[in-house]
Amino acid sequence: MSAQQFPSSSTPKAIVLLATVLAVSLSVFQLWQPLVGFFPVGSLPLESMLGQQPATYFRPIHLAWVLALGFLVYPIAGEGTWLRYVDGLSIVAVLWASQRILVFDYQSIGHLLNGLQAPDFLAGLVLIVATLEMARRAVGAVMMWVGLIFLLYAAFGNVLPDVLATKGFSFERIVRFQVFTGAGLFGAPLGIAAGAVFSFVLFGAFLQVTGAGKFLIDLSFAAAGRYRGGPAKASVIASAAMGSISGSAIANTVTTGSLTIPMMKKLGYKPEEAAGIEAAASTGGQIMPPIMGAGAFVMAEFTKTSYGEIVWMALVPALLYFLSVLLYVHVLAVKGGFKGMQGQTGAWRVLVDGLHFLLPLALITALLLWNYSPVLVGVAGSAAVLLASLLRSHTRINVSQLVLGLRQGAMLAISISVACAVAGLVVGTIGQTGIGLQFTESVVALSGGQLWLALILVAIAALVLGMGLPATAAYIVLAVMTGPALQELGLALITAHMIIFWLAQSSNVTPPIALAAFAGAGVAGASPMASAVEAVKLASGLFVIPLMMAFSPLLLSAEYGWSGVLLSAGVTGLLMLMLIMTMQQYLFAPVTRVPRLLALVAAGLLVYPSTEPRVVGAMLAVAVMAVNYRGQPEVAARS
Repeated sequence: MSAQQFPSSSTPKAIVLLATVLAVSLSVFQLWQPLVGFFPVGSLPLESMLGQQPATYFRPIHLAWVLALGFLVYPIAGEGTWLRYVDGLSIVAVLWASQRILVFDYQSIGHLLNGLQAPDFLAGLVLIVATLEMARRAVGAVMMWVGLIFLLYAAFGNVLPDVLATKGFSFERIVRFQVFTGAGLFGAPLGIAAGAVFSFVLFGAFLQVTGAGKFLIDLSFAAAGRYRGGPAKASVIASAAMGSISGSAIANTVTTGSLTIPMMKKLGYKPEEAAGIEAAASTGGQIMPPIMGAGAFVMAEFTKTSYGEIVWMALVPALLYFLSVLLYVHVLAVKGGFKGMQGQTGAWRVLVDGLHFLLPLALITALLLWNYSPVLVGVAGSAAVLLASLLRSHTRINVSQLVLGLRQGAMLAISISVACAVAGLVVGTIGQTGIGLQFTESVVALSGGQLWLALILVAIAALVLGMGLPATAAYIVLAVMTGPALQELGLALITAHMIIFWLAQSSNVTPPIALAAFAGAGVAGASPMASAVEAVKLASGLFVIPLMMAFSPLLLSAEYGWSGVLLSAGVTGLLMLMLIMTMQQYLFAPVTRVPRLLALVAAGLLVYPSTEPRVVGAMLAVAVMAVNYRGQPEVAARS
C-alpha cells in the first residue's frame, strides 16, 4: 500500500483518524519551526516545546514523527490482521528510543571513554532497525539492503580483500557514530529532508488541492495542444512545470500521464512512444529550476553554494534538455504525419481563469534567486498558494481541503525522509571507514586519468545505484563516493556535483529498471521494456548534456558569463539534433545511411573539447541538415 492510496477501504477508522492527526500535526510543526525564529527569545509560552529546536533535537523529532506515521500508513501485512499490533509496538519502541536520544548528554565524555550505556545502545539500534524497515516498506527493499550492507561493511570490513578492507568496528561504535553524532542517521541528508524538502513537498501538495497544478497542465495544453503532435508537446511542458514541484518522476509520470498518454495514443503515437515521452519529460522535471526536486537542496549543502546560484547554473542545461525532448517529439509527429488537437480552450482564457496561481510561483522563484533560506521560501510559497486560492471564488478552498493538503504533504514526505535517513547511514559509514578515499583512488586508477572515462564509470555507477534507490539517495551516495574523483581529474566542485546530480536521474528511464518508464507503460498499456527503450532515446540529454558540462562552459559562472554559456548551448543543441536525426532516421525528410553516418561524425566532432573540431562539426551538421531539408517533397517540388 502506498501513501497515496491510504486509507484503503479496509483500514480501521481509528487508524485513519490517528494517521490524519499525526500527519497534519507534523506538517503544522514543520511550518511552525522556520516561523518561530522571528519571535524574540523568551516571548513564547512553553518555549522548550514551542520554540525553535536546534538540529540536535529537531532531526530526531522529525524522524520519530515520520517513522510513527509510516508504521500506520505502510502496515507490515494485510489490513486488519494481528500484525497491526507489531506496528503498534514498533511505534512505542521508536518513541521510547527517540526520547532517549533527546535526553542524551552530548557534553559528557563518558560515552567516548566507556562506550554507550545499554539503554542508549538499544535505543540507537531500535532507530536504525526501524529506519531500515520503513525504507523497505516505503521506498523499496533495495534501499534497505544498501543501508544494511554499508553497516555490515563497517562491522566486518576487516575480513575483506585488501582493495576493500577497512578496520572492523564494534556494533557499539557503529551505533554511537551513526546515531549519537551529526554524521550518520541524523546527518545532513536528513536535515535537508526535514527542512527545505519538506516545506516544498507541502508547497506541491497545496498546489494540488487548490487546483493550481491542474491550471499548469491546462495552460500547457492550451498553449501547445493545437500544434503538430500537440498532446506530446503539452506533456513535455506540463511535466517541466509540475515535475520540478512534485519531487518524484514516477509520481509525475502517473499523474500527468493519466491525462496526456491517452491523448497521445489517440493522436497516433505508439503506446510505448507515449509512455517514453511522458517518462522522459517527467524525469526532466527533477532538473528543472526553480525547485529541481530534493537533490538540488542537498547539492547546495554539499557544495556550500547558494541555492540561487544553483538555479542560475542549472537553467540553460535544463532548457536544453526539454528542447531536445520537444525536438524529438516534433520529429516523431512530422514523421508520423500527426496533427494537433481540435477544440482546445484558448490559452488566454485558461490564463485569465488561473492567473492568480502564477503569483506563488513568481514569489518562490524570486525569493530563491535572492538567496533567501529555502526553508522559508517553501513556507512562504505554501502560504502564498493558499492565499492566492482565496482570491477567486472558483478556486477558494475550505477547511477540509486545507487538512487534506497538510495530510498529503506529510504522507509524501515519509519516503523522502526515510530515504535520506538511510543515505545518512551510508554517508556515515563512508566517513567512519574511509572507503570514500579508496573508491576515489580506484576510479582515478581505472580511468587512467582520463576524465571522459571517469564520467562513463560514474554513469554506470549511477545506473546501478538508481535501480533500487530514489534519485536523491543515489545522488547523495554518488556525490560522496565519486565527487572527489571528478574533482581530482580537474572538474570544479559545483560542476562535478551537477554532473552527478544529472546522472543520478538516469535510472528513471534507463533499462533494465526504468521506474518512470515502467510507470508510464502501465498507464499506456505498453510493453515496459519497449517503453524504457523509447524513454532512454528521448532522455539522451541526461547523458550528453553532463558530458558537455565537463568539456564546455555550459554552467553559468563569473569566469565565462552568458556569452560562453550560450555559445556552448548552441553547440550542445546542434549535437542533440544530430543524435535525434540519427536515432529517428528522419528530420525534414527520411535520412539515408550516408547522411546518418555524417551526422554521427558531426556529433563526435561537436563533443570533442577543442575549438577547431567543433567548428568543423558545426559546419558538417549544418550541411547535413541543409541537404535533408532540400529532400522534403514540397521543397523538391518547388525546385
